[in-house]
Amino acid sequence: MDNTDTIKLLQECDAGTKMAVSSIDEVLDKITDSKMQHLLTESKAHHEKLGNEIHELLLQHGSTDKEPTPIAKGMSWIKTNMKMGLDTSDATAADLITDGCNMGIKSLNRYHNEFKAADTTAQTLCQNLVSIEEQLCKDLRTYL
Repeated sequence: MDNTDTIKLLQECDAGTKMAVSSIDEVLDKITDSKMQHLLTESKAHHEKLGNEIHELLLQHGSTDKEPTPIAKGMSWIKTNMKMGLDTSDATAADLITDGCNMGIKSLNRYHNEFKAADTTAQTLCQNLVSIEEQLCKDLRTYL
């Protein structure tokens, strides 16, 4: 059951779900539109649920979870606080989350291609995470 590509793909997806939850948390209390707030809360719950599934699979493979890199978290925090400090509008929050989704989609697709030997379950979870990110981007377009 020790497949290095499977573990690496799951770890990258795990870090991605954590980054998404953290990013949503950064802006959620600043959102004024109730529909947008609901959308982000729902997306956060989807990311957390998928993150829990990924964590369980990592444990089954005898591995540990992965935190987002401190540099990525720090850069995200700085960008979010700088932009939201200048403009606290829902459009700014939508812009920030959309940028994060796009970076996540790009990274996840790269990891999906890089870890080709990952098992079907890990590949499917990765694609599900990409789908969640793509849907959130699409849903946020009306707020940009």
